[in-house]
Amino acid sequence: MNQTNKQFDQIAAICRNIFIQKLKDYGASWRLLRPASVTDQLYIKANRIRNIQVKGFSKINEGIRSEFIGIVNYGIIGLIQLEKGFAEKPDLSVEEATALYDKYMQQAKELMMNKNHDYDEAWRNMRIESIVDLILMKIERTKQIEENEGKTLISEGIDANYLDMINYAIFALIKMEENERQQKKEIA
Repeated sequence: MNQTNKQFDQIAAICRNIFIQKLKDYGASWRLLRPASVTDQLYIKANRIRNIQVKGFSKINEGIRSEFIGIVNYGIIGLIQLEKGFAEKPDLSVEEATALYDKYMQQAKELMMNKNHDYDEAWRNMRIESIVDLILMKIERTKQIEENEGKTLISEGIDANYLDMINYAIFALIKMEENERQQKKEIA
């Protein structure tokens, strides 16, 4: 589990860096997104990954890695939007948005470590395709909860689904890095 902890932090740092760079380029323009729009953005990214996996290629010169990073970052944006509500204009500085990002990434990590303990790192034996399907399922659950105006009878809420999507995407990114390392080893 120590290896997972380290790998999680490495991937989280990559995602955080991209989040901050885009924040500096665009400001917190995502603050205008209503919750359903964040969920739809997550859907677009996960669906593109699945389409590339099914078709075996993409016509846009961006692979699936950037989409998984997008799922991590939009998952955190979703959590921020749940906490603060959507805004009529960007209203967070880079520092404020980064502090919120760090808060929710830490929350995702704590959840991952607890679940990882209980499930004994089962994700390591999963296929990336299955992880994508689980993310898509979490998105559909989130859409249904949104249709129910955030109310559930016995299920976890939208925030729990966003946290799971973040963690699944990080697992996929870890697996991709491990697969690339293994391929390089086999070539050498």
